[in-house]
Amino acid sequence: QVQLVESGGGVVQAGESLRLSCAASGRTFSTYIMGWFRQAPGQEREFVAGISRGGGSTTYADSVKGRFTISRDNAKNTLYLQMTSLKPEDTAVYYCAARGGLMPVTQDSDYNYWGQGTQVTVSS
Repeated sequence: QVQLVESGGGVVQAGESLRLSCAASGRTFSTYIMGWFRQAPGQEREFVAGISRGGGSTTYADSVKGRFTISRDNAKNTLYLQMTSLKPEDTAVYYCAARGGLMPVTQDSDYNYWGQGTQVTVSS
């Protein structure tokens, strides 16, 4: 098993940046595919970004491509999401998630472990 704890959320203005972190404990972090998801009020949870075990392969939702960067530091057991040029529509609770396998996937039901989430609010 792996335990995940997100941090770094907050309230920012449109156009600003924010970096989320996800600290992992338990089984070896580097054996997991990692992903970021988000859920806005009244909406379903949606995929944001995913990263392979070694960090060499990443995938992004079209809505964040070019603005968000997912990365990981396996030595620190930590996943990151660098968010730039934030928009009000990025407002949501952001979750990190872990799964086995070889490549990141976009379906939330394919992820086995979840953090508690961190709130990101972008004001216009």
